Amino acid sequence: MTKLEQDLTEMLEPAVEALGFELLGLEFVQAGRHSTLRVYIENEGGVSVDNCADASRQVSAILDVEDPITNEYDLEVSSPGVDRPLFKLAHYEKAQGEEVRVRTKLPQDGRRNFKGDLIAVSADMITLKIDGNEHFIMLSNIERANIIAKF
Repeated sequence: MTKLEQDLTEMLEPAVEALGFELLGLEFVQAGRHSTLRVYIENEGGVSVDNCADASRQVSAILDVEDPITNEYDLEVSSPGVDRPLFKLAHYEKAQGEEVRVRTKLPQDGRRNFKGDLIAVSADMITLKIDGNEHFIMLSNIERANIIAKF
């Protein structure tokens, strides 16, 4: 998580929780002059389009006042979906036993993309089983991780 993403999480989490949702996490994706801020919310009863619209209005108002992002960006508020992203240690712990896709910030074992079963989680590392081999990945080196949906 970047410093900006961390600051945004701290800024937006109380407002999202006040609406009755958990701020699952967020991503700020820069693509030249066009950036996107994705905010993922969750609720035990599920998240509707109206819930996302309510959260979007609240988040947008805070961002307009605080103005933490200097360039233009699009705001997207959504549920995590079936391929839910993993942001926090608790998310990885809950996903143990699931198949996950992980992209690392820096190459590890000669690659940056991993797909395998999440078999263990510690305070600073996850263990993936890929083709019978265990791969240990530091949480600090994870750029993005998602559960792979099974149908």
